[in-house]
Amino acid sequence: MPATFTKSALMLSLMLGLGQAQAASPSPTALAVSQGIPHPAVIAHRGASFDAPESTAAAYKLARDLGADYLEMDLQRSKDGVLFALHDNNLQRTTDVASKFPERKDSPANAFTMAELKTLDAGSWFNQAHPDRARPSYVGLKILTLDEIIDIAQSNPQHKPGLYIETKEPKQFPGIEHDLKEKLQDRGWLSPAGSKLAKSDLAVGQGKGKVVLQTFEKSSLELLQKEMPKVPKILLLWIGEGGMQPKSDVTFANSGEKDKAAYYAKQEPKDKAEFEQWVSYAKTQGAIGTGPSAALTNGGDQSYFDLVQPWMNQFTHDQGLLVHVYTIDEPVDFKKVLDSGVDGIFTNRASELLKYVKRPASGSVSQLLEANGY
Repeated sequence: MPATFTKSALMLSLMLGLGQAQAASPSPTALAVSQGIPHPAVIAHRGASFDAPESTAAAYKLARDLGADYLEMDLQRSKDGVLFALHDNNLQRTTDVASKFPERKDSPANAFTMAELKTLDAGSWFNQAHPDRARPSYVGLKILTLDEIIDIAQSNPQHKPGLYIETKEPKQFPGIEHDLKEKLQDRGWLSPAGSKLAKSDLAVGQGKGKVVLQTFEKSSLELLQKEMPKVPKILLLWIGEGGMQPKSDVTFANSGEKDKAAYYAKQEPKDKAEFEQWVSYAKTQGAIGTGPSAALTNGGDQSYFDLVQPWMNQFTHDQGLLVHVYTIDEPVDFKKVLDSGVDGIFTNRASELLKYVKRPASGSVSQLLEANGY
């Protein structure tokens, strides 16, 4: 056999082998479609929280009407057992708890009944923090129950977003995974649905991927899988306490960095195996993807660890998992993370991300806020 023929045959064999390997691993888009999740997914972080007070009706209605795929929330449970949305453990940053309950202002949110939480003003802080985006109608906005957010998600006949729910500090709320299942079941959000998105472009609120569950806590992921095995789940990724072991043990205080964004940008997992172990764990526990952080081009208080490097995303995809990155607001970073291979983005600026992925809203932020009475 001539040497040239041997080389050609070898090359053809290698190419065929590569093609078969690639065929065996579904594309990220196919992975998303199989779960009923849009690709790339636009996840409205605490609602449209750049333009309205986070986790309030104004933010969630705006995100819905802009066309976001998911309304994202941090789930907590009140003293009397009601599930509600709030990011912080403490109420001081986003409410007037210091004036309403001065002696209890440092208490965790779950030390209050739902009736007490409903007396708080969860909107005025936004006007003070962001005068350029302030609106008189934000004064007096309330903390929302999960029931109220479901009502919002269901109430626009033109677009029904899904729910992207984080069990926040789940060890503070034993049994919250079960409570969440009961509520979603009661409201019909765990009913069987087709795997494909609605052809009418009503988005994910009617399909298989209408609920996505997320958590940083391994123990909570296991409980969510036990309670709701068929619901898509995401393991959120972090470096440090409760997350991946860091390569360096130098603390921020001892790092000499001017701000936390610069410090986080230099932090990385102990080694490649550490990253891979977390992704593999997510898969073995039934997760359909991971939720890594990103280092932002311009820094800021949402700039964390760079856990969306191309090799990281490729490894995750090779395990048959999706990558939903948090929290990205600027076009320069939309491009960066999408180019690196992510499949969905948590954003405070749903309007900007939707424009970037060529899914602009039917109206401006102001028009949609005003249409909802804000």
